[in-house]
Amino acid sequence: MAKKIILWVLIILWMSVIFAFSNQQATQSKKVSSGVIKTVVKAFDFNDSLSEEELTNISEKLTFVVRKGAHFSAYALLGLLIAMLLKEYNILKAKQFLLSIGIAFLYACSDEIHQIFVKGRSGEVRDVIIDTCGAIFGVLILKLIIRIKNKAKIKR
Repeated sequence: MAKKIILWVLIILWMSVIFAFSNQQATQSKKVSSGVIKTVVKAFDFNDSLSEEELTNISEKLTFVVRKGAHFSAYALLGLLIAMLLKEYNILKAKQFLLSIGIAFLYACSDEIHQIFVKGRSGEVRDVIIDTCGAIFGVLILKLIIRIKNKAKIKR
């Protein structure tokens, strides 16, 4: 029972994190993305040879990929958490898979609708697709982990 409660709390917290990022105005959201990219690039610039202009240039080139990767990753975690919760309710495996993805898909749709009302943001079908692919990936990762654990049990 405690595991179910923990998973419910984690899912609600993670959905809240996604909502908070989606609630950022476009300028603030871009600033966060740019800051993350610059921090990572600086970490790999071992000679401190990049100027601020070069960092900005790199950031602008990587922003799209990083933002879409963030969508994918956020929903991969959401899909994984939902699948873990549904597993605790002993729902059949095929239903777990479809329900996990379906719930993540519906949340992605609601998230994109929400963004329509945020200054400078828009709702994108492409983002729903990326989010759903992320959720599928997260569920598949859980399935792989379960399969590996089951094979390890059989070997013992």
